Formats: sequence, structure tokens, C-alpha cells
Amino acid sequence: MISTVLPSNERIPVTIITGFLGSGKTTLLNHILTQQEGLKTAVLVNEFGEIGIDNDLIISTEDNIVELNNGCICCTINEDLVTAVDKILERQKQIDYLIVETTGIADPLPVALTFLGTNLRDNTRLDSIITLADCENFSLDQFENSEAAFSQFTHADVVLLNKTDLVDSAKVDEIEQKINEIKEGVRILKTTNAKVSLPLILSVGLFESDLYFQPNKEEHKHHKLDHNLDREHHHHDHKHEHSHHLDNDGFVSVSFTSDKPLSIRKFQYFLDNQLPLEVFRAKGFLWFEDSEFKHIFHLSGKRLSIIDEHWKKQPKTELVFIGQHLKIDELKLLLENYIM
Repeated sequence: MISTVLPSNERIPVTIITGFLGSGKTTLLNHILTQQEGLKTAVLVNEFGEIGIDNDLIISTEDNIVELNNGCICCTINEDLVTAVDKILERQKQIDYLIVETTGIADPLPVALTFLGTNLRDNTRLDSIITLADCENFSLDQFENSEAAFSQFTHADVVLLNKTDLVDSAKVDEIEQKINEIKEGVRILKTTNAKVSLPLILSVGLFESDLYFQPNKEEHKHHKLDHNLDREHHHHDHKHEHSHHLDNDGFVSVSFTSDKPLSIRKFQYFLDNQLPLEVFRAKGFLWFEDSEFKHIFHLSGKRLSIIDEHWKKQPKTELVFIGQHLKIDELKLLLENYIM
């Protein structure tokens, strides 16, 4: 078992992918494994065959681990989840991200609790639970006859309504309404072939310093937010905000920086009552009044985590929000109200 406790900012983010058979989990996993060069991901699955990894990507296969030439690996959960994750963490080669795929009939909650309630919490951080829904075969009977199906949506941070090309828009709207009835305010993405811009579902690519942004590498251009759009605007009080467009329709990231502390009470009120539903993800560093700590902030849907550590440089707040059709000016005005 791993005994080392990683520094808070080095805890590996974990995404759990769930959804019924045929919903598109395998397609999404392939998309993640092949589209994120520069980020080394470990995918934990029950069987390698479920993913159908491209043979051109495989370097080696040994001891229930398949290694890919882009630095990613796949590992089967042949004993239990903790053992499988420990095996990955013990490897010499560093991993930046963990993805766990549940079986189609599984409740994702026990998997999530494994990361929250075992020694894994010292080395990992539960980032999000992503649930895929098959629009073509979506049925309310799933929820009436299966607690696992109900749980997949009630615990979801983001839902991918997949295969939207196979049904008309009225059916998609109806499914979206039903899912919102099951979990009010859940973030919903509509996809075809599980194709989604990865920063929307994984904790990557929100800062220019992230591994996701490899400077001056042409092959990564389809991952990047467009840094030539809406460059930074500097204001008299030394804070700046800017936005970047994503490669998905209507999605944008909005950055906010302040060299003055935030009010804890006001920021909590913002998260509870004023955070726009159009925000899918947020991350950053928070400087609160009356706090000596640097607060590392992550948000996926409504799932929130804040990890404290000591400042190594001058404190300031840096935040990035990512969402669809965000009212950028309104969001900036809200945030300005929380500066002391």
C-alpha cells in the first residue's frame, strides 16, 4: 500500500465515468486516450477489450497494464480498486490523471467513496463523476427498475447526452428535462459520438501553465483555448479578466485575478446562490481575508473541493470559469463585489 502523502497540489485528479451499456463510455475513453497528448492518463477498466485500444498506440502489455506511446496507460481492476490504483501510483513513470470506468450496471457512489474514504485520499482528489446517457435508447423505466441507473444521475456532476444525432431535438429536450427533474441544476452536455472538449469534463486546460497547454506545438492546437481571442484587459486596481473561446459551440473560459483578498462569506454566498448554471467547471487559487493559507479551488458541476497549503509567493486570487453562453460582464461584476 502507498504510504506517502503527496503535497496537496500534486494529488492526482480522478474522474469516474459511468453510464449504461451502449451509452458511449468506450467511445469517450478512446477519445480521452487519443486526444490529450502532453497529459499522461491512467484509465482503470474491468477489461481491456471494452476499450478496444488502437494497436498503433500500444507499446507493451504486461501484468494487467497496457502502456501507450502517448504516455497513457490502461490498467484492469482485477482485484480491488485500491490495489489497482496503488499499483499505478507505485510505478516509476508519473501519471497526471486517473479515470475509472464503472460497469454499465454499477452505482458510482462506492467507487467515489473509495477515493474519499481510504488511503487514496492522501494521493488523489475526486474531481468529477461523468454520466453518459444514450438519447436513442433513453427510458424512464431505467430509473424505475434500477437503483444503479438512478444513482448514476443523482451523483453525476456532468451528464453527457450522447447520440443526439440519432433523435430529433424535441426528444433531446424531453430527456434533458427528465434528468433535471432527477437532479436539479446538473450540468448537461449534448454530444455526438461522445465528442466533447476535454477541459469541459476533465480538470485540465484551464490555466496556460497547465500541461494541457504545450507552447508552440502545432499538434496541440485543437486542445488549446484560443489565446489570440479577447486578450487580457488590465484595470486600475490591478485585477484583470479575460476570456478564451473553446472549440465547442458557445463555450468560453473567463479568467479573473485580484491582488486584494476575497470575503469568505460573500464568496460562499456566490457559490451557493449566484454561480451561473452555465458554468461547468472552475478552478484557481483563492486568497481570503483573515486566512494565511492558499486555497486551491476546484469545481465540477456543483462538486467543490478546496485544499489548503501555504503561500510560496505574494498572495493573490486567480480564478478561471468555463461554461456555455456565459454572460461575461455579469460574472465579472459579481466577482468584483467579493473583493475586500
